[in-house]
Amino acid sequence: MKRCVSIVLAAVLISLPAVADPLVLGRFSAGDIGGWQVREFEGETRYRIVELDGRKVLEADSDSSASSLYLEREIDLSETPVLEWSWRVEKPTGVTDERTKDGDDFAARVYVVAPGEGIFGLPLGISYVWAGQARVGEFWPNPFTSRVMMFALDSGNGAAGTWRSHRRDVRADFLRLFGRKVDRLEGVAIMTDSDNSRRRARAWYGDLTLRRE
Repeated sequence: MKRCVSIVLAAVLISLPAVADPLVLGRFSAGDIGGWQVREFEGETRYRIVELDGRKVLEADSDSSASSLYLEREIDLSETPVLEWSWRVEKPTGVTDERTKDGDDFAARVYVVAPGEGIFGLPLGISYVWAGQARVGEFWPNPFTSRVMMFALDSGNGAAGTWRSHRRDVRADFLRLFGRKVDRLEGVAIMTDSDNSRRRARAWYGDLTLRRE
């Protein structure tokens, strides 16, 4: 009898679908930024690993500058579509209108980038931001390109100086913001910038991880 139960149990376990392991994109808590490359747009935001609140995190310090830290990587969203991370800002940039080119500065951004359609299709991107003026939950086209949608997850000074954690279903967000089903990414990026407003911005980022739904 025990042998029969064991055989049945083994058959059930074999038939269960494999569970994808979490995919750690940024293991900053281990002091690791391997694979991440700086992409400069206007001056250079300084990215470095620091100790804060008893753990290692990524610090981004911008002084009238704009550069991102980019990870180029093919990612299967059918396996791990949910992006998790935490961030903290010193304060929002204080621009008056974030929907304009002059106001397109954010103390903290996390980008997800999907490949374009067809051979010559341009990539699509979502920029999750800590806004200064926009309300939480608002989204709008980036003033420089309609291929990127901005999405405010935090806003204002109320939570500045504290850690905020987020969990986003990236596939669902692409469908909502672009009306397009996206099954893979070609990269992710972190960016703290203040080049348009000529101000100062500083933020800290925890690990970035993709998980199952």
